[in-house]
Amino acid sequence: MTLSYKRYLIPILGIGFLIWLLATIAFRVAGQYFFITDSPVILSILYIIVVPVLGLVTVLICRKFRLTGLENVVAGVLLVLPGMLIDTFVIQFFGNVFPNMPTNRAATFGSWLMWAYTIVLITSLIIGLRQSAKQTIK
Repeated sequence: MTLSYKRYLIPILGIGFLIWLLATIAFRVAGQYFFITDSPVILSILYIIVVPVLGLVTVLICRKFRLTGLENVVAGVLLVLPGMLIDTFVIQFFGNVFPNMPTNRAATFGSWLMWAYTIVLITSLIIGLRQSAKQTIK
């Protein structure tokens, strides 16, 4: 990683925060309609759909900033960092943040969040390692 991190550090942190904010607003406004933990089918769909959606978001962001090698891994960390920090408190105060959802959904919500953050991190790691391997071969 070079000193070029300055060109993407703040923008990617900002994008990560914006994604967190929009997702939180969606859950606050309509979470009771789509985050249905009583249905194994719907819950499974929620876990599955996160993979291509967040995988694609991660790939597009890494491409937009033309990141190379391990810069992609740093970008993945920067994308999830704002949400992970803030969601620590969101989960703790789940009933206050999401009064539209029953508090017994907090644990499943936390689990789903960890899954989503993991998808971003794994995607960025795969991109970064692939690019690093290609650079090493050249």
